[in-house]
Amino acid sequence: MFLAAGIVLLLLGLFTGALLLLIPLGMVSGQANLALWVLFPLFAIGGYLMAASAAKDGGAATLTRASGAVMMVLALAAAIALVLDAASMFEPSGSTLSFWYVLVIGIVLGGTGLASRRTAT
Repeated sequence: MFLAAGIVLLLLGLFTGALLLLIPLGMVSGQANLALWVLFPLFAIGGYLMAASAAKDGGAATLTRASGAVMMVLALAAAIALVLDAASMFEPSGSTLSFWYVLVIGIVLGGTGLASRRTAT
C-alpha cells in the first residue's frame, strides 16, 4: 500500500509540473496558482521517497531513473518554451516564471535521478 500511495503522489507531482508548463502555453485552461507551485516538488519528492522506501530489490533504482527521466523531460520542455518565448515565436498566456521554476526543479531532481547508479549486487 505504501508503494502504491507513493507512486500516486509521485505521479500527481509530475502532473502538477506538467500543468505549470501547459497552463501558460494555453494548452490547458486554468491558472497556475501557488498550490501548484508548492505541490509540484512536495508531491514529487514525497511520493518518490515513499515509493522508493517500499520498493523491493532493484525497484528503487528503476523508480529513481524513471522519475529522473520524466523530470528532465519537463525541464527540457520548459527550456524550449523559454527559448521560443525569447525568440518571440509565441506569446504565453501568462507569466513565464513557472517555466523557470519547472526548469530549475526539473534539472535538479531529474539530473540527480539520472545520475544515480545501480548498486552492485
